[in-house]
Amino acid sequence: HSDQQALNSIQLKGLYWHGETYVYIAKASEINNTKIMICRSEIDMLDIRECFRMCYEKSLYNMIKEDTSGDYKRTLLALCGGDDDLAGEFFPEAAQLAYKMWETSAMTKVQLRPTIRPASDFDPADDAQNLRKAMKGFGTDEDVIIDIVANRSNEQRQEIRQAFKSILGRDLMKDLKSELSKNLERLIIGLMLTPAEFDAKMMRKAMEGAGTDEHALIEILVTRSNEEIHAMNAAYQDGYKKSMEEAIQSDTSGRFSQILTSLVQGAREQGPADWDRALVDAQELADACNEDSDDMEIKFMSILCTRSFPHLRRVFQEFVRCSNKDIEQIIKQEMSGDVKQAMYGIVRSVKNQPNYIAERLYKAMKCIGTDDRALIRIMVSRSEVDLFNIRKEFKETHDCSLHEFIQVETMVEFPIHARLPLCRPAPMIG
Repeated sequence: HSDQQALNSIQLKGLYWHGETYVYIAKASEINNTKIMICRSEIDMLDIRECFRMCYEKSLYNMIKEDTSGDYKRTLLALCGGDDDLAGEFFPEAAQLAYKMWETSAMTKVQLRPTIRPASDFDPADDAQNLRKAMKGFGTDEDVIIDIVANRSNEQRQEIRQAFKSILGRDLMKDLKSELSKNLERLIIGLMLTPAEFDAKMMRKAMEGAGTDEHALIEILVTRSNEEIHAMNAAYQDGYKKSMEEAIQSDTSGRFSQILTSLVQGAREQGPADWDRALVDAQELADACNEDSDDMEIKFMSILCTRSFPHLRRVFQEFVRCSNKDIEQIIKQEMSGDVKQAMYGIVRSVKNQPNYIAERLYKAMKCIGTDDRALIRIMVSRSEVDLFNIRKEFKETHDCSLHEFIQVETMVEFPIHARLPLCRPAPMIG
């Protein structure tokens, strides 16, 4: 946990205690609640309150008010000292903490770790034959299919697709679709597609039909590199005979459509932060907060959609100094709807992308009825990128491994997916 421990040590005064307070209130642990509130009330309660509000989009005061009662409630509220949702102020102590958080985010080097790696002693012809046997005759041996597909890299899976056609004269994708069903079919087919084909398909699914899945569009576009977006654009054009930009513009509107159109260009700047320019950008964002909502959104879009992530970390750090507010807080307070969600997604990705995606996973499984498409989309697309980091963030945030959470929260069909290397528990975090 070295990276997270380094960050936690800097955030200890506010973030550690706000997390403990949240857990104890949620579990109705009166003894621990009282202990925390008393021991921190004259030390750093303002920090704790502000961090609580930033992380949970709700004031500690209101959480206590809703989840406790009687004299106990009145005592905790007195110790808490005020309702930040009413005050709407960003306390100087919390501003200092937010500044330090962004500084740490800018300095922390995180090694991205996948959960799927290329198989050793790989033989595409042998895999193709074994897949055919698993699907031939009465019944389908799903375990064999899972064992092969989920233990090969995407590049190796493409070799298997080609070998299946060359040796057997059959289309592997068609055979898999005919033999598997529902979510297992979607998961296996997703793994067999190239990353660009899969991303293009997920963008298409997010826009087809009566409703648009705005969260999916945001998540995909804010977490992909320029190269991945370019490949996705080409795959979309090839597969659906229409540019992805055209599809976005016909399915979305207003400022949200403009933000997505900007992101889908895959033209985000690359490279390290430019300190002098970061100061200028931060001041421009701070000044924009005093303008009308349209001008503010335009300025935020022009910077958040185009600057490199390392540069934005410094911009957001300096923004705290310029405005005495955190960029996340401003977005939550001053923006609304899909524009707010898009800007928030960019900021969260800049701060800690694995954590942002871990939260997307949590929300996909915690809503009424699992969002199976979101679950599959994330597990497939991140498995060779940073799914190990995402699992680690999930464990640290929710005190439960992703593997356990999938088993508890998802529908009956999904426990089979828990056997996949994508989400099986890792010894060091699990």
